Amino acid sequence: AHGGGGVMVWAGVCYGQRTQVHFIDGILNAQRNRNEILRPIVVPFIHDHHLMLQHDNARSHVARICTQFLEAENIPVLAWPACSPHMSTIEHVWDALDRRIRQRVPVPANIQQLRTAIVEEWTNIPKATINNLINSMQRRCVALLEANGGHPRY
Repeated sequence: AHGGGGVMVWAGVCYGQRTQVHFIDGILNAQRNRNEILRPIVVPFIHDHHLMLQHDNARSHVARICTQFLEAENIPVLAWPACSPHMSTIEHVWDALDRRIRQRVPVPANIQQLRTAIVEEWTNIPKATINNLINSMQRRCVALLEANGGHPRY
């Protein structure tokens, strides 16, 4: 739909708020994660809103340089639910963003148009959509337990 290319994006959400979108060019190693995402975006956002951080345990997220940095900045980290993307609000937000981009007319034809569409659609996801996803966490927990850890129905 967009010329066969793709982009890597980082962003975060909490109830009633979202971070800006950050595009990652190239490989995101631990040092880049700390310098480009944690220090300038995550730490101020977490401190401003009195939050905990949840990440997906990617190598660049759990590397010593990042875990020590988060500890030094007093950023509490919530454990990632193993093998359960259903339990991650941001995964559902990414799905909503993807649907919004695919519904654009015309669809993005190149990487620059895709980047522009991502920023616009990220900003336009209603806060109520994000809040509803967060509010659905209890229902998702129950559904996951009822599915014995398998694919939940909701």
